[in-house]
Amino acid sequence: MTSTREAAGPTLPEGSSWRISYSEIGALAQVQRPVVTTWARRHGDFPKPVAYAGASPLFDGADVADWLLTTGRGNADARQIQAELVLYTLSALRQQMPARLVVDAVTALICLRHQLDTAVAALPWGTLMAQAEEIDTEDRFLLQELRSIPDADRQGPMLATLADQLTEAAYSPAEAVEWVMGARRRLGCDDLTAGEPMPLVTTALARLSGIADEEEGEEGLVVAVPYSRSGDLLLALQSQSDPETRPFYLSADPVRDLARLARRRMLVRGVYEIEMELADGETLDTDEWGYPRIVVCVLPYEAAEARTPLGVLQQIQNLTRVLEYGCVAIVLGPADALVGPLPPRGEADRLRRSFLTNHLLKAVVSMPEGVFPSRPAHRTAIWVLSRTPKAQRTGLVMLADLAAQPLTESVLNALVEDVEIFRAGGWRSDGRHDPRHGVILNATALSESPGVAFRPQHRPHASRFTRDVIERPARISDLELRLQQLVDATLSELSAAEAIRTHAVLRSDDRPARRTTVVRLIKERRLRRLPGHRIAAEHLSVPGGHYTVLTPEEIVGSAPVGGRRMDRAVVHTMYEHAEFTEPGDVVVTATPSFGAYVDDEGLSVVAFPARVLRVRSDAENPIRPRVLAAVLRAAAAEHERVPGAVRASRRIEELLIPDLSDSEAQRYEALLVDIARRTALLRQQAAALDDLAAMTADGLIDGTLTITDPTLS
Repeated sequence: MTSTREAAGPTLPEGSSWRISYSEIGALAQVQRPVVTTWARRHGDFPKPVAYAGASPLFDGADVADWLLTTGRGNADARQIQAELVLYTLSALRQQMPARLVVDAVTALICLRHQLDTAVAALPWGTLMAQAEEIDTEDRFLLQELRSIPDADRQGPMLATLADQLTEAAYSPAEAVEWVMGARRRLGCDDLTAGEPMPLVTTALARLSGIADEEEGEEGLVVAVPYSRSGDLLLALQSQSDPETRPFYLSADPVRDLARLARRRMLVRGVYEIEMELADGETLDTDEWGYPRIVVCVLPYEAAEARTPLGVLQQIQNLTRVLEYGCVAIVLGPADALVGPLPPRGEADRLRRSFLTNHLLKAVVSMPEGVFPSRPAHRTAIWVLSRTPKAQRTGLVMLADLAAQPLTESVLNALVEDVEIFRAGGWRSDGRHDPRHGVILNATALSESPGVAFRPQHRPHASRFTRDVIERPARISDLELRLQQLVDATLSELSAAEAIRTHAVLRSDDRPARRTTVVRLIKERRLRRLPGHRIAAEHLSVPGGHYTVLTPEEIVGSAPVGGRRMDRAVVHTMYEHAEFTEPGDVVVTATPSFGAYVDDEGLSVVAFPARVLRVRSDAENPIRPRVLAAVLRAAAAEHERVPGAVRASRRIEELLIPDLSDSEAQRYEALLVDIARRTALLRQQAAALDDLAAMTADGLIDGTLTITDPTLS
């Protein structure tokens, strides 16, 4: 096997190296960080640190990549490791040239390799430039980038070698370019991500356009993207289109370098120059290429202080002027202009309502924050517009609200399906399907209400017929009955019980309390300390799991015990070393704060950093679990972590706790048992009351419940 250092190491700039931490090695090998420290401890051939960042060791990235490839350890395949090494080498090149120039140059070389269908590093640099001039005669996509390389006779061949290595690792020039674009933030090119929505949203916009169902037709299919940016949206549309259709892509961007980058990304994906016109400017050249059948637009971001709702709506109005009958436009823009309330009867309000009265606006989708990763607080919305003949107008509009929904693939898939069904029905409501996150209503409800927000005011009608809603009154009655039963049981049990008497008095001076620590108790063989286990997140919270998992959240009381469970097969195959708790084990944690929990039932799995203190019942003076947990909580409260500190002033094992006599411990434990029994009864009532309040509120919020006059029932 050719080593990674032989393949890519010499291309590193002089005086620099890829220094990588334990965490970064874990990310590279696709394993958890503790696995890497285990490798370093157990394998003598693991690379040695080359530097330190404080107390943290740093390793040579090429040595680590070579070790991973040679030993086959980790979950990443060889081409991912090789590509990662090339990308880090590109990052190191920023010491000698601007980050944007690095990205432009390497993508230009990959594009040139695609055009030549041969390795670019195999050609002398002068020959390569001559070939580039012949291919890009008008300097539209790569010639300028190659001419801009400083010290080209030395740096050019180096970049060509990296471009070849990345392409060979990726199997295709298109995938190699996308690997570079996927690492653009790491490479220091934040400007290339600033105007791009998150990938899931970009894909959803392309699907909403309906390009996958379009046929070429007599005049060909023209798809327009008014602002190409770095090309993410163009690529999403190309990926969704039918390979046999071969659309013509019409785009523009006022930033010339972005348009050139978008051309390169499209070219390596097999889109010919004659199949696209990506202009350097702000206007689409519809005079020469004709009106598009599909328009997909992400409006450029403007700060709230600089933009106005009227200006945003006028931009959309200009887009609709190229829409002919049957054509569709998808627009992502700021929510304050597209869906937020506007001053009634103002110019912006009148213009927005005109999209409804002119039967252009078909669907409105309120999006959550985070659509633009670089601007997480920017709220956005989507408009679906289509010009329909007068005879086919329905006067209906779909309003969907995803503002409180996570931007997951399933949520966006449901949105796309809802719009597709609405569109396939001729912009009419389908009685067999209701939108899952919105409603379809008459547009006059909005157009005749000046200034009103374009958001659904009611839950979807179909939500009234879900099982949860239909059964809600019966479930509320069951809760009321359950609550009364709990009250009766509490009164019955407490009325027969004696009043709590602690019998606490001041300790006399001649009988001072003995002190001890967990460390001392372990040395005296009265306690055993057992570590928690590192458990992958995907193995937690398994529905119907067989074993309870106790994480720090359960120990400190921020999560209910039993909420996380593991499957039996996973425990016995992937965590063979895991040791279950026994009844009476005290589970403690110091992170995120101190907590102590007595596991009365046992057979639980403890997740790191929580750990177990197991009482030795055969000791001469055995510790009582509830007493130990109570005194540890009290001692920890005196040594809480102060603001600015990383950890508490004392470790759990160092806390001074009273070493009670057997008689004192017995009486204290009896008191704790009584308190726990009473607390459990009250907690059951509190939980039932919380459920009753929440369930009633849910019904009132979605409009499916009402509170009647008890005197009339």
